[in-house]
Amino acid sequence: MKRFELKRRYFPHGTYSTLHREDGSQVCVMVERAWKNNAQGESCITEGTYTMYPHKSPKFGECYALEAKALGVTRYGPSLRSHILIHKANYPSQLQGCLAPGVDFGFVGDEWAVVKSTAAFNALMRELGGEPASLTIVKD
Repeated sequence: MKRFELKRRYFPHGTYSTLHREDGSQVCVMVERAWKNNAQGESCITEGTYTMYPHKSPKFGECYALEAKALGVTRYGPSLRSHILIHKANYPSQLQGCLAPGVDFGFVGDEWAVVKSTAAFNALMRELGGEPASLTIVKD
């Protein structure tokens, strides 16, 4: 199983991270909502280790879903948090507890964002190759 580490930085307007392979090389950047005490649909998820599973979302299509039962996160519930997906988006405001990849960070319009989410998402999907993988989220 491939292993990845997400190194986070927290801000009032969102959570911005870099995703790294086991060898330390960077895969992409990620954006999430700001930390709001793990509130469902409003907060980034808690730090810890998750399994990323290939997932087909009715809204986002082929993507990945996170699961860590010990942290209260499952793909389908019932649980503290469910349906935490990795899908295309640019702004924290476009997310409801999910994560979105980008090729870089930028200020787009009036909001900090990730840029070129579709390109980064497609590259990440190729890297994951439809297989489960491990994701450890840590504060940078």
